[in-house]
Amino acid sequence: MKTQITGNDLIALGFRQGKWMKDAIQYINTNTLSQVELSNYLEQFKSPDPIGLHTKSVDFAINIKAENELEKDNVFKVVNSMQTLMKTPTLVGGAIMPDACPTGPDGIIPVGGVAVAKNAIHPGMHSADICCSVMLTDFGKADPKAILDAAHANTHFGPGGRDRDSQFRFPKELLDAFEANVFLKDKQMIQIARTHLGTQGDGNHFLFVGKSKKTGNTMMITHHGSRGPGARLYDKGMKVAERFRKELSPETMKQNAWIPFKTEEGQDYWNALQTIRDWTKLNHEVLHNTVAETLEIAIENRYWNEHNFVFKDGDLFYHAKGATPLDAKFMPDITGPRLIPLNMSEPVLIVEGDTTATNLGFAPHGAGRNVSRTQHRRSKTGTTMQIFKEETRGLDVRFFSKEIDITELPSAYKNANTVRAQMDEYGLGKVIDEVLPYGCIMAGDWQKNAPWKIKRDKRNKNKR
Repeated sequence: MKTQITGNDLIALGFRQGKWMKDAIQYINTNTLSQVELSNYLEQFKSPDPIGLHTKSVDFAINIKAENELEKDNVFKVVNSMQTLMKTPTLVGGAIMPDACPTGPDGIIPVGGVAVAKNAIHPGMHSADICCSVMLTDFGKADPKAILDAAHANTHFGPGGRDRDSQFRFPKELLDAFEANVFLKDKQMIQIARTHLGTQGDGNHFLFVGKSKKTGNTMMITHHGSRGPGARLYDKGMKVAERFRKELSPETMKQNAWIPFKTEEGQDYWNALQTIRDWTKLNHEVLHNTVAETLEIAIENRYWNEHNFVFKDGDLFYHAKGATPLDAKFMPDITGPRLIPLNMSEPVLIVEGDTTATNLGFAPHGAGRNVSRTQHRRSKTGTTMQIFKEETRGLDVRFFSKEIDITELPSAYKNANTVRAQMDEYGLGKVIDEVLPYGCIMAGDWQKNAPWKIKRDKRNKNKR
């Protein structure tokens, strides 16, 4: 009787373990292949030769320039990081926007960066905040204070999700999409998707109310991403991409690992991204709708766009790490112009524009930063309240945690006029209207009174 082939035998022959092995072993043993037949059959499962980095950075468009000494270091780091990034084997093009700033070590895609890959999805290039996006609702001649008050009573900022009594309905068709996808169907993922619906997180995410410069109508704009579900999908995607990286391109940086689109994993991941996109859009909608329902007012118009996502055009995948899509081909549900927020004291820009060779179909996503949060905090003098009052004079600015976060005040961001001027200079969208600020809500410094800190302080007090 002929000895049965096992997985260990195939590994000893130099093959990598994988899903294919179980079926291959069954086929080999069922058909009692000869040595020649075995060798020929296994040829299809051989690992390809490792893919090396590009010897030279792929060309990318630089739609940014330093206007002062502070910006020189920022622009230098951004360009250097893109040059390293553009040696990644899958990349065929890229661009950086006027709001670009570094997000990590050299070779990591900067905020305000676009990287175009062929038949590959790079989870590290869309990051954990998948589908970070903005939505605008036009409430006509409604009182902006009433809109902000209703929004404040219904939104949720900070960590975690909503309790059972305040959760929004999770649509069956969306639940079915989660349950049908291998990346999304685990119970914890679905539970987080339920509880995080109608939440906005922290950091630079906001709820902004203002008036249209053109019509005088009151408009509400929300800015947030996919919260816990997106973060969990990102973690899973990075693990799958790392498996491919080790096999296909060990020289590629871990953060730039990719999932080949034409694989089963690539198809599943792409579909998961679309479901997370649907969830995120709904996440905006429930907040906007509940404001309208609370005040019993009509919605006159609404549109949205993501600015942190992967956009597909044929076999090209545009990874926009903080870049607003101008080209309608990137948005299957396009309903209006695009939104570019700057800072809480500046208008939200409503823009449209054409694709060019240098913008690749994108515009900036905001004002960006020249320095880190820590550097900005250290640069400020005076009390937190003094700084807050000086920078928000005339505005109704609220922090959901009731703790001011000075790293989200206007001075933490690049000069808005500079960003707008460079948009014009580099052909990055035309401003067709502006939402003039009335006020906004942000998470604030929620960590100052985080539950774990309160418990710790209470324990320490009881020990005295």
